Amino acid sequence: MAFTASDVKKLREMTGVGMMDCKKALVETNGDIDAAIAFLREKGLAAAAKKSGRIAAEGIVFADVNADGVGVIVEVNSETDFVAKNTDFQKFVEDVAGVVTNNDPDDLDSLLEMNYPGTDLTVAEVQQDKILVIGEKIGIRRFERIAEGYNVTYVHMGGNIGVLVNMDVSDNISDSETVKELGKDVAMQIAAMRPRYLNADEVDEETIEEEKRILMAQTLQEGKPEAIAEKIVAGRIKKFYEEYCLLNQAFVKESKQTVGEHIESVAKELGGTISVVRFVRYEKGEGIEKRSDNLADEVAKMVGK
Repeated sequence: MAFTASDVKKLREMTGVGMMDCKKALVETNGDIDAAIAFLREKGLAAAAKKSGRIAAEGIVFADVNADGVGVIVEVNSETDFVAKNTDFQKFVEDVAGVVTNNDPDDLDSLLEMNYPGTDLTVAEVQQDKILVIGEKIGIRRFERIAEGYNVTYVHMGGNIGVLVNMDVSDNISDSETVKELGKDVAMQIAAMRPRYLNADEVDEETIEEEKRILMAQTLQEGKPEAIAEKIVAGRIKKFYEEYCLLNQAFVKESKQTVGEHIESVAKELGGTISVVRFVRYEKGEGIEKRSDNLADEVAKMVGK
């Protein structure tokens, strides 16, 4: 039975075993996925395959800027918060961030095939070893790396939320502690206020039109005449920008200014220029459907009812 590159990838996703071992297993089993899983388990490589179906929605987000100014943010998930507090797990996350920083992988697949620091193993193979040692499913979920510009990071509550802020700062003030403090303030703003966009220009037209449609329907249902409703909707769209666009948000430390106005005032005071180019905000487990077992159902299963 022939097999393809996608079969190798599928087997790796199912077992957590490295690409080369997955390919070898498929060669040995003539492309039979189930037989390949058994082959890997027999070799002791896929002892954790049974964990592949578990939900890993805990873990930590790690963010850092190295000595060369390269900013990186990664999320690695685990099944329980207990494991997220494990020092071995935390070192694994930091080492993965180091691989991203130093090797600039194109995507998650290429990251997993890169060499893990201080070993002859790939990141995927070390991840599999961690699963075997720690005893539950763990997995690298996502990462971002920004090499250019002025980068600042912030990690909240031991890794529940991580933020990477990329700024363009003029050379004459790039060494200022005030700029560093500003970056931290902006990162904390992002962590707390969850902006979706940098500014109003980043909001796509389709999103705005859909928001206007919903707001218009709501306003008309309130009994407002259409001519007045249009003005009300325009005001509410402004509120949309103020809520979801970072530079339009009220600055948490000084609510009389927007974030954009605060940045401008700091730059003016220092005699230089500062602008936020982009930001990345990761919240641990966001978007992952967490397991919620029903205790009564579990007991019923245990007693065979």
